[in-house]
Amino acid sequence: MARKKRQIPQQFQAPVQENKTKTVYRDEFQSNLGSRVEDLGRRVEGNSKKFLYAIAALALLGALIGIFSLWSRRQTIAAQTALGKAIETSQVRVTSSPDPANPTQKTFKTEKERAEASIGEFQTVADKYGDPVRDKARYFIAANRLSIDRDAATQELEDLSKMSGEVGTLSKFALAQAKTDSGKLDEAAALYQELAALDNPILSKDTVNFELAKIYEKQGNKDQAADLYYNIAKAASEAKDTEGKPIVMSQTARDAKEKLEAINPDRAKEIKEPEPESPFDIAPAGM
Repeated sequence: MARKKRQIPQQFQAPVQENKTKTVYRDEFQSNLGSRVEDLGRRVEGNSKKFLYAIAALALLGALIGIFSLWSRRQTIAAQTALGKAIETSQVRVTSSPDPANPTQKTFKTEKERAEASIGEFQTVADKYGDPVRDKARYFIAANRLSIDRDAATQELEDLSKMSGEVGTLSKFALAQAKTDSGKLDEAAALYQELAALDNPILSKDTVNFELAKIYEKQGNKDQAADLYYNIAKAASEAKDTEGKPIVMSQTARDAKEKLEAINPDRAKEIKEPEPESPFDIAPAGM
């Protein structure tokens, strides 16, 4: 069977008479494109070296950007991995009697020993990598130093608490706890009040307000403390999920209710914990 020739669309064809006996068809689309390329070539011809240098520079820049992006991704992964390992060290169990069933499990005999090991690992991360991992490592250094040198750790947290973002927020919270432990209740309360005013997902408002209520209680401001405990527990007892079902109260909310019961039992009675829905409470079909 003879092979069928591909038909060129009619709009791209135009007859050109070369002689009286032969008609040649020319593709106008290709012709126009060819003339434009030739025109561009004539313009570039006078500045060919500059043009080639520019192309080479752009190619080099693209290559450098690609290399930097790859290096940056690798550095980020390495930094996060190193930070994660240091965090694991800071959470290792402290015990004088290792588990005989798992003798290879890492443990520390004292809080001080664990803190010193953790600080060393976090310092390595801070020295080797840039922000934001470096700032996170500095926060963990200060937090672990609290059990070794409270004054030095407090000063480090003071500096970090002035930063924006999650490091600043967490440092301010740790600083407030350190102030509380040192008996500086007014300073601690001021820090908690600043944190409570933030619309920040890093720290739960219930957590911050619960700590602030404890400060008020220690200061003898039982009415203010009761208000905060009540608000935390009441809101949690009335919370519903997206389907309108009651949400089980958080541990913080239950602790707030327990604290309220101790200082204002009558108000505490107003709060009813939601009963968990039984898995056997299934509505009959058709209802």
